[in-house]
Amino acid sequence: MADVQLVGVTKRFGAVTAVDEVDLQIADGEFVTLLGPSGCGKTTTLNMIAGLEEVSAGEIRMGGRVVNDLSPFERDVAMVFQNYALYPHMTVGENIGFTLRLRKRPRAEIQERVGRVADMLELGLLLDRLPRELSGGQQQRVALGRAVIREPAVFLFDEPFSNLDAALRIKMRGEIKELHQRLGVTSVFVTHDQEEALSISDRIAVYRAGRIEQVGTPEDVYARPASRYVARFIGSPQMDILAGDLVGAADGAPGYRLGGAVFPAPRGLDVIGSVDMGIRPEHVHLGDEGTPARVRVVQPIGPATHVTVEWEGGMVTSRVGGIARLAPDDPIHVSFDPAGMVFFDRETGRRIEVGGPEHG
Repeated sequence: MADVQLVGVTKRFGAVTAVDEVDLQIADGEFVTLLGPSGCGKTTTLNMIAGLEEVSAGEIRMGGRVVNDLSPFERDVAMVFQNYALYPHMTVGENIGFTLRLRKRPRAEIQERVGRVADMLELGLLLDRLPRELSGGQQQRVALGRAVIREPAVFLFDEPFSNLDAALRIKMRGEIKELHQRLGVTSVFVTHDQEEALSISDRIAVYRAGRIEQVGTPEDVYARPASRYVARFIGSPQMDILAGDLVGAADGAPGYRLGGAVFPAPRGLDVIGSVDMGIRPEHVHLGDEGTPARVRVVQPIGPATHVTVEWEGGMVTSRVGGIARLAPDDPIHVSFDPAGMVFFDRETGRRIEVGGPEHG
């Protein structure tokens, strides 16, 4: 295994800069996800780590050595692609053991290792089948098996679940996470799916236009987004961003004014004036206390209901447990948990730090 370091890594395609001076440290055995929309540079970064794209500037280090000029084979990485890339004329067993045959390993060793990997991935009964006889999830397991059997220093995953249906994607997430916990191999995973990133990662690097906007644990990027961009990209439903004013009070307790309503705000804010405030649905409370509002949209999603409410000055979505007995135009009161409020500078979009024990 090995750690991976990116130091000022840049990739240019002619006049277009796809990746712009990216710095990222991935610890030995860590699972890091590169997350962002299409065209943000995350897959290009992965291809440079793999050696499939040359670096225009900067250094990539693995296990402490610079690998810029090394081939993918010399870097000792294994890559799992979006399209599985299985050999259609080979059986499952032959696909999994292909790299060992290239290395001219003894037949007995290949059979033993193929069997062990197949059992790990629940492919033991499918070893004699061809890829066309497999489901999408089974094909993805074969691709994983072909990577695992190499025992590489680093695993690289390029949106491996994009071709699977929603239920199978969720199942495969669990299998990837369990596999990583078992093997402990340094892993870099690329996806545009924020829910996928939150569920499997040790840390997430959120990309924006070729740069990393924030690196942190799933809890960090969700609860303490570094910017409005990260706040809106992470979470479903999205964090609501409201434009209001931080105001002081006679007793020193700050408030956040939205239209004619003032909501209690957390202590420890050093700014007064016009700032944006973000709030996630679980921190929006509906009931008999707070600011009078009116229900606008009710969206049942099974174990919870998303209820969007509106008042003069704002509109937010609340996550209500179970089935909400509410209908559009129903009167309701809305309040915010101050601990869940996140504030952003209106010009830069960067998060404003809040002091105090609850908001350090």
